[in-house]
Amino acid sequence: MSDASPSLTPDSAPIEAAAPAAPRLWNPNAAASWSLIFSPVFGALLQRSNWLAMGHPDKAARSLQWVWAYLVFLVVTVGLSAVLPNEKTADLLTRVAGLVFLVVWYYANGKEQVGLVLARYGRDYPRRSWWKPIGIALLVAFGFVILFALLFMAEGLPHE
Repeated sequence: MSDASPSLTPDSAPIEAAAPAAPRLWNPNAAASWSLIFSPVFGALLQRSNWLAMGHPDKAARSLQWVWAYLVFLVVTVGLSAVLPNEKTADLLTRVAGLVFLVVWYYANGKEQVGLVLARYGRDYPRRSWWKPIGIALLVAFGFVILFALLFMAEGLPHE
């Protein structure tokens, strides 16, 4: 006759199944915070990596969709800036729209991971180093500065 009840310890308490070991993750709160500087693409890509490490490929795919959505958003806002006659209006609209996108991304996607990591692993889980993602983000930002400087200098050249 088989007993379907859990194994008992000498003090008759059920043995709990071992919780899965926490994978190395980037702190999802910090990723969202760094997105204030480096855009929601930064946070969404890091959270995508976290979702994959935690075994959630569907949620990782959703994070990648946010990356693509932001890139489309960026193209649209740059395009609008090019056609709006008032430079200050275009600048204000672009900044406000970027902040709105960041807030929408956080509440629609980023915050879910913050809650799940806290519930599943607490505050004590192996952390991934920030050197590589922040270094890459700084290089990308520097590349954009160089690109815009070159475009600005090319615009000032005399045209024949």
